[in-house]
Amino acid sequence: MILEICASNYQSALNAQTAKANRIELCSELAIGGITPSYGLVKQTLETLSIPVFILIRPRSGHFTYSEAEFNIMQHNIELFKKMGCSGIVSGISNIDNTIDVERTKALIEIAKPLPFTFHRAFDWTPNPTEALEQLIAIGADRVLTSGQGSSGEEHIDLLIELKNIARNRITILACGGVNAANAKTFKSNGFNEIHASASIMNDVIEMPKVKMNSEKHFKENIEVVSDTTKIKNIVEVIKN
Repeated sequence: MILEICASNYQSALNAQTAKANRIELCSELAIGGITPSYGLVKQTLETLSIPVFILIRPRSGHFTYSEAEFNIMQHNIELFKKMGCSGIVSGISNIDNTIDVERTKALIEIAKPLPFTFHRAFDWTPNPTEALEQLIAIGADRVLTSGQGSSGEEHIDLLIELKNIARNRITILACGGVNAANAKTFKSNGFNEIHASASIMNDVIEMPKVKMNSEKHFKENIEVVSDTTKIKNIVEVIKN
């Protein structure tokens, strides 16, 4: 069985290799579900690790319905990380109703070739997971990362098994959602060949600072946070006079 570790920083990537995980998915900002890691993080990780490194291509937090500009950014990042020598790509695009954007996801898969392509957990928002799975098979995705459309893969094992049976040998179901040493055998005994976990711990490094940098309002997944043109113009007008 393959264990993929979701590594959101360099130390996590090193720890995954040291602990003999089989592969990592490299990203940044685990608290928001992961976004595309920086060039520097990717470069250092690829230069250091010997296990396969898949890279998450997600240009921002929130929903998975992207503008044309964001789509272009995703394509540029895939091209860059391919040249740098990564082993696989993790990405995907949804329509506004959370169905899979087949056309643009297929474009990402084509750009990623010959690297394997994992469709990420946008799958867990799809209204019809069996239909979505067939769509991903049809456009050539290699695996789908899913917790069975819940926060816990173990609690939604029935749907995961159903998806695995539909997938057969056509696509890999990469099971996730609270995977740990206590429940890993549940997935193995049910015939899953790959599991995905962050295996995170929380280390207190410094004292709690007096100024809070995290903003809870930015964590909503149905919003898109942008700098507002009107607000910017208002500030500019004030400082010009």
